[in-house]
Amino acid sequence: MDILLSAIDLIARPDALLALLVGSAAGVVIGAIPGVGPAVGIAILLPATFSMEPLVGLTLLLGIYGSAMFGGAIPAVLINTPGTPVNALTTYDGYPITLRGEPHRALALSYGASFFGGVFSVLCLILLSPLLAKVAPMFGSREIFLAALLGMVLVVVAHRGQSAAAGALLCFGIFLQTIGLEPVRYSARFTFGQTWLTSGVDLIVVVLGLFALSQAFVLLVGRDEAFKMPKLAGRLFEGLREVLRYPKVLVPGAGFGTLMGIIPGVGEFVAQFMSYTWAQRVSRRPMDFGKGAPDGVVASEVANNAVPAAAMIPLLALGIPGEALTAMMLSVFYVHNVVPGPGLFQNHLDFVLALYLCLLVLNVLALVILVLATRPLLKVVAIPNRFLGMGILVLSFVGVYSLRNSATDCMIAGAFGILGLILKRLNLPIVPIILGIVLGGIMETKFRTSLPRLKSPLDLIDRPIAAILFGLIVLVLVLHARSLIKARKLRAELKRQ
Repeated sequence: MDILLSAIDLIARPDALLALLVGSAAGVVIGAIPGVGPAVGIAILLPATFSMEPLVGLTLLLGIYGSAMFGGAIPAVLINTPGTPVNALTTYDGYPITLRGEPHRALALSYGASFFGGVFSVLCLILLSPLLAKVAPMFGSREIFLAALLGMVLVVVAHRGQSAAAGALLCFGIFLQTIGLEPVRYSARFTFGQTWLTSGVDLIVVVLGLFALSQAFVLLVGRDEAFKMPKLAGRLFEGLREVLRYPKVLVPGAGFGTLMGIIPGVGEFVAQFMSYTWAQRVSRRPMDFGKGAPDGVVASEVANNAVPAAAMIPLLALGIPGEALTAMMLSVFYVHNVVPGPGLFQNHLDFVLALYLCLLVLNVLALVILVLATRPLLKVVAIPNRFLGMGILVLSFVGVYSLRNSATDCMIAGAFGILGLILKRLNLPIVPIILGIVLGGIMETKFRTSLPRLKSPLDLIDRPIAAILFGLIVLVLVLHARSLIKARKLRAELKRQ
């Protein structure tokens, strides 16, 4: 109880509460604008958070991360265009409900399901925090090394049909991390005598280039679309209660989201697929899915909004980000010399609980904002793409330059922006590059720390948790190889026919 009161005291400050309110409102707006998404918003605001206290800066970013999916349901439901990529599945049933003349019902279902998923996930993790505080100290250098390696493997495997490309881009990210002075003996690597490479390639510069600048280029070269918004009739608050009619979808869907959020490299898409498949299986009218099934909207939104809180577990407990957004947040910890990992749960559990309470409050704030301001937000959806792209471009370069007052950083960010544009045009993933940079650095540091204690390669897995992690890595690789062999055989059979 004392720890909980201490956590409440940490967030009950004017600057923390203001950051939470601003982050929640900004996240809803960013999510409602098609083509932007939380990654772009967090990338632009990231340099500004370095001057804030850790809790305030993380609260601002968490507000955007947790509430963007709330807002992303608005264009998904009303104009069949997902505000964020993870709202794509919501269009399957949300837009057909709108076409039937019930847009307010579709929005109410998505808002209610999002709120339930977010609150469910946070409550689960608050209850698990004491257990995590006991388990986290069992992770030494070799366990964290293997956990990071497992995260890399899962990132590659999660990109079905693009495993080779994801693996190559992950390796490219690992290579970027090696440029500059290595962390133990401070010898130069891959600098080729260039002094501007001595400090390495900054993660934030890469993030702003790959996410913000690339999206600005996409918007600038694209065409402006004219959307015809349906009229909203009825009160959204009254429709929120309809979500409670689907307990067989709500609870399992939130559970899928929580579980998939904890596993590095998996994220919202797998959670949504599992939740949607489950909802279709338990539905009395499975034939309605894809044609306007209300439980389809619930399944999609409850799963994706349960992920953000759960995704903070590997970040806080092990210092291992599971996807790009938590990788960006990791940099806020490093700037303020707050080291996420086993020691954080053991020595600063009140700080961890404060972050979870922030996630709980932001779900309430996001719901209130959407219920009161959905109609004004419809105007935000119609912002011209090129105007939006130019704004992102200017803010991104300002953010990059403010890091170290370096024009070289701006040029590097521009180069990665062009690379990001090319990858998007080729429909290739960007996230593996970011995770390669972050996880590669973690793996190198932890492995080199472990080396003095290792007399043989088998000593790396001579402890129970290390052995379990190694077993999981082998299992994932075997299952993935098996699925690839099956897919190849199926393609061969189809060619014969």
